Amino acid sequence: MTNKYMRIIHRYLGFFLIGIMSVYALSGIVLIFRNTDFLKNETTIQREIGKNIPNKELGRSLRQKNFKVLKEENNTVFFKNGEYNKQTGVANYTTKELPYALHQMTKLHKANSDHPLFWLNIFFGVSLLFFSISSFWMFMPKTAIFKKGMWFTLGGIVLTLALLFI
Repeated sequence: MTNKYMRIIHRYLGFFLIGIMSVYALSGIVLIFRNTDFLKNETTIQREIGKNIPNKELGRSLRQKNFKVLKEENNTVFFKNGEYNKQTGVANYTTKELPYALHQMTKLHKANSDHPLFWLNIFFGVSLLFFSISSFWMFMPKTAIFKKGMWFTLGGIVLTLALLFI
């Protein structure tokens, strides 16, 4: 009886979640390259952020992580990918961002408890855990395919442990 229900839930939950699984697969691949410029578009920005902002607060005003002043000359502060004029209060800089659709996918992939739809990520994670466990009910334990599957399971567990601890 459990075998029958596991197979039914596995099948229809798989059909239901095919869209979000594709999004997570694609965004996961893109996130591997987040420290590179792969697929990113460069945008030049000119913003007036206020005059004479201290160097320590400049990164926060520009909403840039890991902000670091490279040098300062003639009331102009130079930083990675841009500059800020203390007299005019204007900052010119470039950013590199993913195209809109990929940005939205990676944003969903990285969502945390501050994101309003974080519970969907929890549901998806629990569903993936269910898929991994319910796959053991896809074939009868005495069949050759199940026994062969156990060897693949063992190989996957060994690979996972190696990736985690080596």
